[in-house]
Amino acid sequence: MDYFRNKHAAITGAGSGIGRALAQQLNSAGCHLYLADIDEAGLAATTASFTDTTVSCHSTVVDVSNAEAVTNWAAAVTAITPALHLVVNNAGVDLMASVAETSLEDFHWLMNINFWGVVHGCQSFIPALEKAERSHLVNISSVFGLIAVPQQSAYNAAKFAVRGFSESLRQELDLVDSPIKLCCVHPGGIDTNIARRARNADPSATPESQQEMFSQHVRTSAEDAARQILRAAEKGQRRLLIGGDARVIDWIVRLFPTAYARLFRDKTESALTATRSETPTAEQPNS
Repeated sequence: MDYFRNKHAAITGAGSGIGRALAQQLNSAGCHLYLADIDEAGLAATTASFTDTTVSCHSTVVDVSNAEAVTNWAAAVTAITPALHLVVNNAGVDLMASVAETSLEDFHWLMNINFWGVVHGCQSFIPALEKAERSHLVNISSVFGLIAVPQQSAYNAAKFAVRGFSESLRQELDLVDSPIKLCCVHPGGIDTNIARRARNADPSATPESQQEMFSQHVRTSAEDAARQILRAAEKGQRRLLIGGDARVIDWIVRLFPTAYARLFRDKTESALTATRSETPTAEQPNS
């Protein structure tokens, strides 16, 4: 972690989960931070958890789906430090619904955050990353950017898009000998609140029932995921699979590119049945 001492890093989705864990570990390493999240309370909780109060940190409430908001945030950051050494496009949300159940409003909501938020972050911060002698751009995709499953069509679409966008951008950076090293990250089940905050087409679903179902598939802590991401960035790694589940799924998709759905059918059906069988006492809002 000495690699990040006295460097400057910007992180989206820093109010919880992997974003918070990254901020905490970078703060401990002596890295100057520029944090963004739409959740002001979450950002405050992140900064309150820091152990090194001598390292600078600037927190900003930003909706990454808004291109102008991200551009303005980047301008404010580069007014403080012209050069950045690390940018992590981490902000993300989930939507649980079949294609038939998914409204265009919800589909746009997810794509605007999970995909366009990454695009906005890359386009806004690449000029500052180019000013460093060596810098790192980390885009968070998902294991669902490698494999598709029912009830996650919007999330799959966004995470596959992040993967394709990142691989194309990486080649463009390579062609001009850019100092930016781009890593596309595919986490498996990580212990975060993404399921609790997800939108769901099932009116009987609650944040608690969604999180309980998701917790059955958690394999890695947010802290461990953050450590792996920072290690991969330092090494200039181009792709990162986080968790044994992600590595197994990657191999299964390679070996059975179209037949993998049959291999996961029983597990998928049992998960969907568990989701639909929840009987909460009151209907919950989508978000």
